[in-house]
Amino acid sequence: MGDVVQMHFTTPDYVIFALLLVASTCIGLFYALSGGRQRTTQEFLLADRSMSCLPVSLSLLATFQSAVAILGAPSEIYTYGTQYWFLGVSYFLGLLIPAHVFIPVFYRLRLTSAYEYLELRFNKTVRIMGTVTFIFQMVCVCPLHWLTGFDLWGAVLAMGLVCTLYTTLGGLKAVIWTDVFQTIVMFAGQLAVIIVGAHQAGGMGEVWRKAMNGSRIASLDLNPDPTERHTFWTLGVGGVFLMLALYGVNQAQVQRYLSSRTEREAVMSCYVVFPCQQVVLCLGCLMGLVMFARYGEESPLDKGYVKTNDQMVLYFVMDVFRDLPGLPGLFVACLFSGALSTISSAFNSLATVTMEDLIKPYCPAMTEAKATLLSKGLALAYGLVCLTMAYVASLMGSVLQAAFSIFGMVGGPLLGLFCLGMFFPWANSTGAIVGLVAGLAMAFWIGIGNFVSRMAVPTPLLPIINATTMPLRGNMTTAVMTTLITSITALYNLSYLWYSAHNSTTVVIVGLIVSLLTGPMKEKDLTPGTVYPVLGNLLFFLPERYREKLCCVTPLSHKVNHRVNVETGRFTPDPYSLEKLIHHKYMVVFKSARVLCYNEE
Repeated sequence: MGDVVQMHFTTPDYVIFALLLVASTCIGLFYALSGGRQRTTQEFLLADRSMSCLPVSLSLLATFQSAVAILGAPSEIYTYGTQYWFLGVSYFLGLLIPAHVFIPVFYRLRLTSAYEYLELRFNKTVRIMGTVTFIFQMVCVCPLHWLTGFDLWGAVLAMGLVCTLYTTLGGLKAVIWTDVFQTIVMFAGQLAVIIVGAHQAGGMGEVWRKAMNGSRIASLDLNPDPTERHTFWTLGVGGVFLMLALYGVNQAQVQRYLSSRTEREAVMSCYVVFPCQQVVLCLGCLMGLVMFARYGEESPLDKGYVKTNDQMVLYFVMDVFRDLPGLPGLFVACLFSGALSTISSAFNSLATVTMEDLIKPYCPAMTEAKATLLSKGLALAYGLVCLTMAYVASLMGSVLQAAFSIFGMVGGPLLGLFCLGMFFPWANSTGAIVGLVAGLAMAFWIGIGNFVSRMAVPTPLLPIINATTMPLRGNMTTAVMTTLITSITALYNLSYLWYSAHNSTTVVIVGLIVSLLTGPMKEKDLTPGTVYPVLGNLLFFLPERYREKLCCVTPLSHKVNHRVNVETGRFTPDPYSLEKLIHHKYMVVFKSARVLCYNEE
């Protein structure tokens, strides 16, 4: 077993990489010195709600098209085959539901933090719990995105400082426009690798032939077993809940929706990002197939040239481009662009929720100038903390599964909490708190148990050479051990892509049961605009009087009939609801089979 091959840069590579950092810094400085100069929290955190559809959609794409995906997807395809491609099926509902369910509610309430919704729907305790859970999630995930497979900590440090600088100075506008620039760099880098790699392998036809012979082209696997790592159902259905946790209620994405000029543009951004996500997924799969066509039986991991699957992508790139100075730098710029786009979004969203959910409610007299300065300080602090934690994350193995697992373990309960409040009018704050705690407890129990069990029995790789026998999948156990596995311990083998579905469902079920036992929330206690009108349609089979009782303020249709200006007095909401929305200029009320939209004209 040899040492890890050192991957060296040439002067053109360093120049291209430096240009990426300089361009990102310049964008941040431009928005720090132009416009309102980031003097208000609305400009710093929400870009003055002035962004158009295209930059928002590309920023949505870049936020989670990170170094994790650029490294993880090709190594996944190289190791296990193209079954992972079916994750693209989940993108349809994973983006359609946020566009027509979550965005209308969040946008019309004119929130800054998604967790403001939890206080409007339940109470301040639920809001704080949701905020702290999100901060924990992002602080755990962020260090994974620093990982590039290179032992170039000087470059990582430079990237971290540049990212922290432009996020702190330029606010969300700088983050979104650097995302646009970095998305272009990511596409260019991946395309360059695929084109050159396929040419050296003899063309795409030869790549496909070798992948077929090596059993890397997967057929449709309809096995319903949820313990199978990747099947059509795991990827296509379980993946929907993962996408909802990412694109529906994650603060980094919600913040981009809320920065849009209009609700329509926010919705359109979801539609635009859908085909882009499919292209990105296909590029990752093609890169994995080209890698396999190049190495086949001679895996760099088996030879000891690299330590992990994720490093194989970097080894492959340096190998393919070794006679083409500058192109390795282009791909590493692509890789670092993915990391920068995700991490800058995380810093900005962390600063937002900390300021809006944990500081402002307790410091109502804070001036706008002080709040903006503190928001910038928070972004800087989170940047330094995550950069410090990156070294610990560098000791981990496969980053793709690790990142998805953390999002499922923590993002799943948060998704369940928002669904509990948005779709079930009778859910109360006690049910929300108990449900969230139960969901998190279940998430970490299963997640940690799964990690420990995988350490003992790793997922088998697909065979390198063609054979007449069927490839073995899943965990290998003896017949005797199989009989000893209980229903509880079997949960440890649950595929990581089911984490979001399982954990969000736990929150909803426990929350509803506790709410019914402790007294359902009454209609008069519900804040207007916090319940989405879907339950009435789902309960069509019940008599009208039961539907009205269960739905409370949830209408059976949700057509926007007319607008009412609160200040003119043409329509007056009940005092309790108005008091709960005193800090919001824009309101939405779902009532009596219609939606009344309050808007300052």
